[in-house]
Amino acid sequence: MKNLKFVLIAVVAAFTLSSCGYNTMVNKQESVNSQWANVENAYQRRADLIPNLVNTVKGYAQHEQETFTQVTEARARATQTTIDPENLTEEAIQQYQQAQGQLGSAIGRLLLIQENYPELKANQNFLALQDELAGTENRISVERNKFNQTAQDFNSYIRQFPRVIYAGWFGFKPKGYFQSAPGSETAPEVQF
Repeated sequence: MKNLKFVLIAVVAAFTLSSCGYNTMVNKQESVNSQWANVENAYQRRADLIPNLVNTVKGYAQHEQETFTQVTEARARATQTTIDPENLTEEAIQQYQQAQGQLGSAIGRLLLIQENYPELKANQNFLALQDELAGTENRISVERNKFNQTAQDFNSYIRQFPRVIYAGWFGFKPKGYFQSAPGSETAPEVQF
């Protein structure tokens, strides 16, 4: 009789949790984690392209050692900055984004070197790597947008009544979003 009560309580509890959205919260959280992995994968692709780009440029621009060092250091910082998917807070994503932004700036300085070396501009390896990098930057943007959409879906779900009452009990916390870089609200000035 005691075991029957326990089984009955367990069945009622399982039904209550599944009907109140616990399983959906788990699925949505896993979707956020999966999309975060896609974001990291896109950034890793960029980090993997950088050594090839640096080596190609080094062959032509041997007097640019400071730029090479800056790119290498920025790449190291960016690849060391990681976030546990369970801790996708606004602050953690901002730190991650800052490290990636520093790497993006260093890559920009590396690409500007081509202006001083006409033979580098014509190098097929350099042009192919530049195209790969541009494609990768587009992939990063797409994956970040998808991440924000997935995080928004999860956050909305766990903040709706009645789930907002018990989502925290089970450890479901809102996820952070990627934000635009500071200063990006102002369009760059183009002069001809």
